Amino acid sequence: MTLASSTDPRQLSLPTPSGGAGGPAVPDRASSWPRLARRVVRRLAGAAVVLWGAATVAFLAQVALPGDRATVIFNIRAGQPIERTPEELAAINAQYGLADPVVVQYWRYLTGLLRGDLGSSYQQFRPVTDVIGEQVGSTLTLTLAAIALAWVIMIAWVTLTAGRGPRLSALGAAVDTTVAGLPHYWLGIVLLLVFALRLGLVPVISGTSPSGLLLPALTLAIPLAGFMGQATRTEFETALQQPFVVTARLRGQSDLGVRLRHVLRHSALPAVTLSGWALGATISGAVVVESVFSRAGIGRVLVTAVNSQDLPIVTGVVVLIAALYVVANLVVDAVHVILDPRAKTS
Repeated sequence: MTLASSTDPRQLSLPTPSGGAGGPAVPDRASSWPRLARRVVRRLAGAAVVLWGAATVAFLAQVALPGDRATVIFNIRAGQPIERTPEELAAINAQYGLADPVVVQYWRYLTGLLRGDLGSSYQQFRPVTDVIGEQVGSTLTLTLAAIALAWVIMIAWVTLTAGRGPRLSALGAAVDTTVAGLPHYWLGIVLLLVFALRLGLVPVISGTSPSGLLLPALTLAIPLAGFMGQATRTEFETALQQPFVVTARLRGQSDLGVRLRHVLRHSALPAVTLSGWALGATISGAVVVESVFSRAGIGRVLVTAVNSQDLPIVTGVVVLIAALYVVANLVVDAVHVILDPRAKTS
């Protein structure tokens, strides 16, 4: 009996483009684009909701504060609580629209935000955008430098300790946990005492030079590197057991090359996701760090505004941080898709 006579052609199944019986699945690129578009729309809509929520909470916080806002503004301008006449308070209410219904104030506030108008400072008599804009560059420089240093520290530490045996791996995990819990103010003071006052390697007062930026950035980067190391270590050790690692080593690649070129890419997604949170966290931490190192930035602007009850500046900083959070998470989502193309269809 020959093969031709014993095989029923109707029982044969041919490969199909959609991955049916007899053939591997072939991605349908045409159908993936609508899913990607829906993903982008969902992310943008979510970003808009987050910004609206942050702006609304900031506005309601101003309205809910005890006391009369006109009186607060008058005392700020006078430099101390003094007697004020009804006519003086009426002039302030008219200038800032504080006598209008809350709904009217809220609408005026939202429309101003859409135009980029954050109001005027009660104390400095200047637009809030100008006050914040003068300092935001310094804070963003510090934040981005801290995130970059955190990545360098995390990659070096995890690469050197993960999957190196139970003792070294346990030591690496313990260090990750310890440094992740270090408070910024304590770490900043220790670094300042050791490297600035004791060794004299960097200036005591931070400036715009790279040497002045190093210690504030390290203060923010070390705890962040601990968080990122905790998120990456397990994935890194799991990836070391995958077949592609054995294949890369059989091709003659060194252990360090395999870890940096192959394993790190497959284990970096948790750290990439944390980077979006890290941008907002480091900006929040900059409030403390800029005070410790006497560094200019929106952190010091925020502290001054809170102490003087300059509510428009406080609100402007809150909205700015929320906007940076949103932008950072959109960027992280795009990087996530680049590193893991399967996310396009989710």
